[in-house]
Amino acid sequence: MMDFHSLYQSYAPQVHRFALFLCGDAALADDITSETFVRAWTSRGKIREATVKAYLFTIARNLYRDHLRRNNRLTELEDSIPDPAVGLAIRTEHKAELSAVMGALRQLSEVDRAALLMRVQEEMPYEEIAQTLNLPVTTVKVKVHRARLKLMRVRDTFQEVRP
Repeated sequence: MMDFHSLYQSYAPQVHRFALFLCGDAALADDITSETFVRAWTSRGKIREATVKAYLFTIARNLYRDHLRRNNRLTELEDSIPDPAVGLAIRTEHKAELSAVMGALRQLSEVDRAALLMRVQEEMPYEEIAQTLNLPVTTVKVKVHRARLKLMRVRDTFQEVRP
């Protein structure tokens, strides 16, 4: 059994990154991450270590969806979420391409975006994503595949236009 501090240390960065990509707002991602761990800590049920990531992502996604319902509007994703490991010159060179892909990501439905991020960013198995999103595994596979195709088409189109 994992204690709360270990749970937080192990999973907070992943939950925060997931929340940030869902909402595109660093302050909101901080709030979602904090509230996710508060809810996990105060839940009556025992968290199984085998599914802890899916459990935390489910909480984070539900908190984000609650936020959308409360605000009754979609939150804009930032055009760029800088990676500190990438130099300024490289970020500048790829800004337009990133903007195009992020625009396409914003156009995906919330559930499609969540499925894609869980698979690509968090490398979760399809079965775990299906459990988290409460969807059949085949539906999740189709959603991830179609979302990838859409983003790749945008990127390919942009690269064809780029000098």
